[in-house]
Amino acid sequence: MSLWSERDTGPGWQVRISRRARRLSMRVFPGGRVEVVVPPGVGVAAIERFVSRHREWAERQSREFELQAPTEAERRPRSIELAAAARRWTVDYEPAGRCALRDCGEGRLLLRGADAGDAAVGRALLGWLYRTASEHLGATIEGLANQTGLDYARLQLRRQRTRWGSCSSTGTISLNVCLMFQRPEVVRYLLVHELCHRRHMNHSRRFWRLVESFEQDWRTLDAELVQGWRNVPAWVFP
Repeated sequence: MSLWSERDTGPGWQVRISRRARRLSMRVFPGGRVEVVVPPGVGVAAIERFVSRHREWAERQSREFELQAPTEAERRPRSIELAAAARRWTVDYEPAGRCALRDCGEGRLLLRGADAGDAAVGRALLGWLYRTASEHLGATIEGLANQTGLDYARLQLRRQRTRWGSCSSTGTISLNVCLMFQRPEVVRYLLVHELCHRRHMNHSRRFWRLVESFEQDWRTLDAELVQGWRNVPAWVFP
């Protein structure tokens, strides 16, 4: 389907249909790629109108972000810092037939299979990120649940481009592993936000009053979180 004029079309523009999306949205990523997220059932005409309204902004951002295209060093990092845990690791690479990553302790990771493609290296790094996030975010949200008196049924981790977290009506809280690259204060706010949905499954005034009772500076932290994807390294989304 044709959504853009000739000057707009190309590999840098993508449309993604998301079942979880509630409204049309547009993101620009380092390297200049533009992604339009579309809820199911939205017609082409509505998408065209949305793109037309935001095209100038997207083009401007895309030109700026072309300068931020991931380099080989970013796809194969020599160090990884997880701000949420206030920890940093060095990454060493060795050739091997199979790509695998091992945590050697004392802040050192060894990735064997350095001669594999970027995608394989990214998967190995991502597997380690999931394990680290599960341990850290799991302990953090458990502590906050005890502190706030807001319980939840279970925790699951995802890697998403558009959402930092969600809470289902059954009590399942989903968190984005990319939270590990955000400041602890921002992570705490997001976890409080999702726990408060256990009382109010909406964004009503009562919901925000409850959030504010646990996090008075939520507006500033929320604004920082909106820009938080800038802290996510290239290897997370190869």
